[in-house]
Formats: sequence, C-alpha cells, structure tokens
Amino acid sequence: MEKHDCHSATHEYPHPFIHKVKLTRAQRIRGIILGSILFPLRVIVAALFFLISWPLARLRLAGLPEEDRSRPVKGWRLWLLHPIVWLLTRAVFFSLGFLWLKVKGRRADLKEAPVLVVAPHSGFLDIVVLFPAQLATVVSRSENTSLPVIGALLEFNQSVIVSRKDPESRKKAVAQLTERLTSGGYWPQMLMFPEGTTTNGSALIKFKPGAFLAGVPVQPVLLRYPNEVEALWHTTSQFYTNLTVEFLPVYKPSQEEKNDPNLYADNVQKLMAKALGIPATDYVMEGRVPVNKLGGLSLPLDSPARETLSLLHKDGLGVHEVEAALDRMIDRCQSGAQGTVQASAEELASLLGLTDKQTAARICGLYSKDEIVDLRQVYLSVAALSGFASFKSLLHTAFTLFDKEGKGSLSAEELSDLMGALLGFPQHHTAELYTQASSQGQLTEERLLRVLTTHPTYQRVANEYMQPKEAGSLLASGKAVNNNGNMQNSNGSFHYKKKVE
Repeated sequence: MEKHDCHSATHEYPHPFIHKVKLTRAQRIRGIILGSILFPLRVIVAALFFLISWPLARLRLAGLPEEDRSRPVKGWRLWLLHPIVWLLTRAVFFSLGFLWLKVKGRRADLKEAPVLVVAPHSGFLDIVVLFPAQLATVVSRSENTSLPVIGALLEFNQSVIVSRKDPESRKKAVAQLTERLTSGGYWPQMLMFPEGTTTNGSALIKFKPGAFLAGVPVQPVLLRYPNEVEALWHTTSQFYTNLTVEFLPVYKPSQEEKNDPNLYADNVQKLMAKALGIPATDYVMEGRVPVNKLGGLSLPLDSPARETLSLLHKDGLGVHEVEAALDRMIDRCQSGAQGTVQASAEELASLLGLTDKQTAARICGLYSKDEIVDLRQVYLSVAALSGFASFKSLLHTAFTLFDKEGKGSLSAEELSDLMGALLGFPQHHTAELYTQASSQGQLTEERLLRVLTTHPTYQRVANEYMQPKEAGSLLASGKAVNNNGNMQNSNGSFHYKKKVE
C-alpha cells in the first residue's frame, strides 16, 4: 500500500495540544451547582470501588514465582478474578458519569487482530475503552507502577512497562511487545494509544510505530464523545457522559507496510482520521514541546521567535528598538571572544533593552531549560521572522557563526546546530538534510542555500517557518513585515530595512 499525502502541519489545521473550555454563563452556573453536589459524591464512590479492587488486583499474581509472572495468568486467577475486577472498574466509571457505552462494530478476536489501536486519546478517562475490550493488556510508563491502586491494576493487567528515560528499558519493552503480538494467541490481546500522548481530539497526531513493529494485523478503534469531556470537574458535573466506541474492520498490512512500521502507522492513522472526519497530521511531542516533523526536522507549532516578538512588544519595544537589539546581539556573537554566544537572563535583558527582567527570563525559557541561552538561536530565529534580513543574507550570517574553523563547510553536527538556531528549537535528525545538501562529504553555504530554496520539502521549511508573516504586527501597531524583508506602513507605503551581511 502506498503512503498517502498527509495534511500539512501548519496553523491552517486545528492545534491539537491546546485545550479550551468554552462554557456559556448558564453552563457555568449549572456546573457550579451540580458540581458542588455530584463531583464530591462521584469521586468518593469511585474511590471506594478503586479501594475494593486494590487487594483483588494484587491477589492475581500473589505467591507466584518470577518465572510464572512472566507468563499469561491461567486457572482460577483468570476465570475468578478477571470478571470481578472488570465489574469493579466498570463501576468506577459508572460512578463518574459513564452510565452506558455505545459500541459499534465487532471487536476482533485475538487471532484476527493481536492488538487494538485506539484514537483519539483525549485524557485518562479514555481507559474506559478497556471495558468493551475486556481489559486488554496495555503499555504504561514505569512511573505509574508506584501509584496507589493504579500500580496494582497494571500488575493485574500484566502490562508492558517502559521507562521513557531509559533507552535499555525501551529496547526491552519493544522486544516484549513484539514477543506478545507474535505469540499466536498465547498472550492476551493488547490495546494501545498510538498517538502516545493526549490531545484535544481536533486532529490525529502522528502515530508512534510501537503497535506496528511486529507487522501483525491491527483493529482500529475510534472514541467519540458526543458531549464535552474537558476536565474531571466538568465531566463529573454533567448528569452523564456519552461515549461511543467504534470497532473498525481489521487492518491487514501489505508486505511493504510490514517492512516499514512507520508507513504502516501512517496509513492506519489516515484511515482512522478519515473515519473520524478530522485531519491526520505529522504533529508529535518532543520534550513536552509540540512539533511538526518535516524532512527529519522538528518544527515547533508555537514558534519561540514569534512568542519572543510578542513579549518584546508587550514590554514596549517597537520595530526600531528590536532592530537595534538584534544589532547588539549579532555584534556580540561575532566578536569572537570565548563565551560570547551564551548569555544569562540578566545579560539578555541588557542586550534587548528590556525594563522587565522577568520578560528576559521568559524568553530564555523559550529556548533553554535554564536561564542561560544561546544568543545565536535568539538572533537568527527572531531576525528570520522580523524581516530585517533577506533569507540569503541571514543564512550567510548563520553559516559564518557555525563554521567554527572557517573552512567553508559544515559538519553534520554543525548543521544540526545551525538549523536549531534558525528554527529556535534543537534539531537532532538532520541526516537527511545533510545528505541532500552535501557533496563528497562537503556541505557548503551555496549548496545548503540551494537545497533550502529549491528542494520541495525544505523549501516548505524555509517558506513556512523561516520567513516573516506579519511579524511586525507583534511589534508596532499599523506596521507589518512583508516576505521581502521590507516594512509596510498602514498607508501601504514601503521603506527598506538594512540587510545583515
């Protein structure tokens, strides 16, 4: 099966990581009245059912040696405890307002589809899908095993546990997952949320390949909430919460998809998005930051440079002040003194001419996890959106800053740093770009410019993420920056800004 075109991940599509609770005045009043009664009552009853299930869940593997724990549970531990815990967990969600579940389609048996893939993943309440799935085995983070009750239920479920911080744990989890999915019915059916994180359900983000690595058939499962499920308070403040679980026909991979789990995942994502009537995007989460993947590059949905310009405007800086600040910044970066490209929040405040030091700290936080920021990142990304330099001259400046030895070419690592600075976000997968732009192991400025301005994929990156789009409106009322780097006044006249050479 061929890979279909994916929706372009730009802001013309819904932002799936922004959750907005929109309530009318009447809904807010009703929520306060009903919530003050239903919320505590429902939470107490749900907690009671959870507490009853705790010892029963622990009993399932109690007394078993480690060798037996690594095999599927059988005998009385299965036929006695499984339906009891199933009923108790169903009672938990019944008490939270999920009075009934509407199920469409037929759940495939284990041999038809060893794994169920569920989307969209809107929150922890989505685990209610486990009931029509008969408590299928799940994959969970290692941190959850230490939670009261939840840890016991994961042990009961014989879940695959993975630590996202430990590469060895991830390798072990992949091996364990593949073993179970290819066991020919020895292990129970599994259930996975291939998005890997929660969204607002307005679009499907890129599926992770985990559920598709084994190359076995999968059954797509859709979740639809006819009424709003925004937060625990709002959910439990409603008289009831509807949920429709739809089992789609089993998806059997082609040989090409078996050989390429990412292709397999993309095609299932598009099939499910079409059935839901929402876009399929290339959005993913990297380090808690939502990004779009394009040509191996990670493009932040919320541009740090755009947010920086907004903060500068709020602090009272106009177009000329920002231009002067960028001049001071590039002068420091090009001075050649050791450590000049790094700046603290206090130094950044001085360079930008900010009156509020907290604004400088916030800008640092957009680019770094601490209060030390690489000025090349701030300068290049902000200059690109501000239109103070043509793209060609800006790339020349960037190339000079990262060509540490002045040899006229960049290494693969230096290219990663350069692209990270231009986009305002770390780039760890630039091998594809390096291959396209280098010749005989040499990546020159001319070849990089040619690829970024003519290659179909990277041209999109340059045009959509490294060109001004009314950035000036964030700096001064009545002014905007056009794509040629010129300032346009509210009366339509232009005056040219100097270029960075």
